[in-house]
Amino acid sequence: MSGILENKQIIVMGVANRRSIAWGCAQAMAAQGATVIYTYQNERLKRGISRLVDDDQRLFECDVASDDSIQSAFKQIKERFGAVDGIVHAIAFAKKEELGGSSVNISRDGYALAQDISSYSLIAVTKWAKQLELLKHPASIVTLTYFGAERAIPNYNVMGIAKAALEASVRYLARDMGPDQVRVNAISAGAMKTLAVTGIKGHSDLLKLSRDWTVDGESVTLEQIGGTCAFLMSDLSTGIVGDVIYVDKGVHLM
Repeated sequence: MSGILENKQIIVMGVANRRSIAWGCAQAMAAQGATVIYTYQNERLKRGISRLVDDDQRLFECDVASDDSIQSAFKQIKERFGAVDGIVHAIAFAKKEELGGSSVNISRDGYALAQDISSYSLIAVTKWAKQLELLKHPASIVTLTYFGAERAIPNYNVMGIAKAALEASVRYLARDMGPDQVRVNAISAGAMKTLAVTGIKGHSDLLKLSRDWTVDGESVTLEQIGGTCAFLMSDLSTGIVGDVIYVDKGVHLM
């Protein structure tokens, strides 16, 4: 099936490079006919995304740690494109020193930072999209999570806690955005070599273990994750609300 996102406009937040899950989602959605609009945190990160997207009219600066920045970006997007059909939230961050050793040693500041960027930012993005009437009705919001929200994955630590909060946020936001016909869901993506994963101590072992636990011994791909995102953004998924969809080739079963 092709063209399931024809005439739809979708914002993707969190592309760092061509190995980003956000980029895989963007590519899959574009292949299905969507116009993809991108946000980036700052000028340094803009240089990276500009190598992938040669249209500055679809690039907007947005630092999710700032309500003013989110509000400004969404206002600019609405002025240029009108209301959009969806938002892909693929943003997470934690200090590297909080991702190793014992979770007992997580610092107060490190915990707050991980929660703010990796979890609260979804609430902030949804809030401003609603207040500025940026989303059409119906529309879809999709965020990215990981199995470390449910299981104590070695060295994932503060990020696992933040992802658990993110998944809870999905459920509450889905309930509260439902009357506006805006569905909110999460994709729990299997471990793969991305910029985010390389920040985890022992990430090579994590990637090997994840690959070994897939049902066919092959790692999940960007295309597979992106395809699920395209589906969740399409009108084919209007009955899926407040859910976590696993795209890890069965790792969560083991």
